[in-house]
Amino acid sequence: MHNVVSRDEIAPSVVRMVVEAPAVASKRLPGQFVVVRPLEVSERIPLTIVDSEPASGTITLIVQVVGATTRELTSIQPGENILDVVGPLGRPTHIEKFGRVVSIGGGVGTAVAFPIAKGMKEAGNEVWGVIGGRSRDFVILEDEMRSLCDRLVVTTDDGSYGVKGFVTDALRRLIEETSGAIDLVLAVGPLPMMKAVSALTREHGIHTVVSLNPIMVDGTGMCGGCRVEVGGEIKFACVDGPEFDAHLVDFDNLAKRLRAYHDMEQQADHQCKIGLATRNKQ
Repeated sequence: MHNVVSRDEIAPSVVRMVVEAPAVASKRLPGQFVVVRPLEVSERIPLTIVDSEPASGTITLIVQVVGATTRELTSIQPGENILDVVGPLGRPTHIEKFGRVVSIGGGVGTAVAFPIAKGMKEAGNEVWGVIGGRSRDFVILEDEMRSLCDRLVVTTDDGSYGVKGFVTDALRRLIEETSGAIDLVLAVGPLPMMKAVSALTREHGIHTVVSLNPIMVDGTGMCGGCRVEVGGEIKFACVDGPEFDAHLVDFDNLAKRLRAYHDMEQQADHQCKIGLATRNKQ
């Protein structure tokens, strides 16, 4: 059992939770994740470790409510417990001094971009950040990113905050401004965003890494749901990744796989809403 220390909603349907998990907090590295089972009846889901405090034995998770299990998880209040938290899992981000690094987070992908940017900064890199959301309400971790980035660009699709446009528009301007003098781009977010970033950086020969967290299911490689073709080879995002060379990822095939369980996920979420409503009335 893992006690929830704090819980706050940082964007619509996006919740930050600080959870007691001493063994994970003492070992996790940027890019790694945990597998969480909120309740006895819940599915197991992988979540990136946003941050950790080894001294207090806590880890920070950011959860977007997209289905039944995330809804169950975010319904747990401070002082209550999460049943299982297993990790750290996955291959950590390869961190060294590259030079100028751009860390890009689209929407809730900023929760993954933040620990990577933090690790890169601690390694002595010049770190630029690009984060975005549909509108101002959906921009997360701006203060945290600004505190460690040498430069931060915030974008919103509707222009309600920061620069109007997508994160790819901001990246294009940075590439033009520097004449391509960027040593590494790391991108995390919706698949269409990562695909667009990959296409842009390929044109300029900029090494790019993407984190394929959106397609992971059980986090152990046993279910096979996160199969992805990388450089013509089959990989499993949860055990071989979650980070891969963006220019080798087959994004089109990946998008088809991501849509495969949509109807079942919608049905499960509907049943979860009914169950939680019933429990709250009791």
